[in-house]
Amino acid sequence: MATASILYLGQLRTQAIHNQSGNRLTTDAPTDNQGKGEFFSPTDLLATSLGSCMLTIMGISAITHGFNIDGTKVEVQKIMGTNPRRVVEVVVELTFPHNNYTPKERKLLELAAKECPVANSLHPDLKQTVKFNFAE
Repeated sequence: MATASILYLGQLRTQAIHNQSGNRLTTDAPTDNQGKGEFFSPTDLLATSLGSCMLTIMGISAITHGFNIDGTKVEVQKIMGTNPRRVVEVVVELTFPHNNYTPKERKLLELAAKECPVANSLHPDLKQTVKFNFAE
């Protein structure tokens, strides 16, 4: 079974259906590439996927080692390049809800984030800048 089914709606928009759950997601071309920017663009989803994957794998690591990261937030920024037009860098800034993590827990979180499947699937030429902020 396919992971998703995607339909072109016209006017640079698509609608994807997650086949297992039936959830729907609409994309739009970004304003800097003839779109309206009213929905996530495909390249926005690439950056968002990296951040979401990092949170998920860190959450698994935290559960496995008996602590939690509930309330952790991620801000992602994609940086576009030209010739060819592509994402050249994704900046991921993780902000944790408190500063009570042990040095071992911090190391586990950093390793988990950088080893998520999306991070490992992206081309090595795509720069991944990851910042960890532990609240004071």
